[in-house]
Amino acid sequence: MNQYVTGTVIKELREKNHMTQAELAEKLCVSDKTISKWETAKGYPDISLLEPIAKIFGISITELISGNAVRNVNVSANMLRSKFYVCPVCGNVIHSMGEVVMHCHGITLTPCQAEETDEKHMIFIEGVEDEYFIRIDHDMTKQHYISFIAGLSSDKLQMIKLYPEGNAEARIKINGVKKILFYCNKDGLFSINVVKGIDDKQNSYDDVEERRALEQAAKMLFK
Repeated sequence: MNQYVTGTVIKELREKNHMTQAELAEKLCVSDKTISKWETAKGYPDISLLEPIAKIFGISITELISGNAVRNVNVSANMLRSKFYVCPVCGNVIHSMGEVVMHCHGITLTPCQAEETDEKHMIFIEGVEDEYFIRIDHDMTKQHYISFIAGLSSDKLQMIKLYPEGNAEARIKINGVKKILFYCNKDGLFSINVVKGIDDKQNSYDDVEERRALEQAAKMLFK
């Protein structure tokens, strides 16, 4: 699953920089026919040319190989926009507040797309003093388990790592938490917004449809 720079990426970068094949060839000291071969998938640039190509286009070699340009927007990143990457080989969990190119075990990782909780991944939240007690109704076997539970606020991430044959539960500080996420090793990332008037009370909701109705009511009451 290892990647190498493709002709499509080179062509896109060249055109984005308003450069002809001949102009790029001159900068790299190769012929324009060579550039054409790369862009039509009839050949690859030698590995020694990767650094010069990346330098010409003003990107890193990692960006060049992955085909994903990283924009400098991380200075205004918000924890609520956090991205989670999970390696399918080793289970390594990587967190980012902005755009990154992430690799693990030679695999280019893509950020997990969070889904709403469902009947197979029900979450129970109770306010206990200054904490949320969170429990996921889910198996915790070596083959199928919840890997982590996380609470997100605008400036803080609270993450609790879970392990097979343990309990799918965690406690996180209530202060500022607006979103709770958890990761199932088979079904991926799930997310639920913490709702004022529901999750700050000392009770929980076992029925997904009931919770959805309560969320809609809470949105109207606590705008």
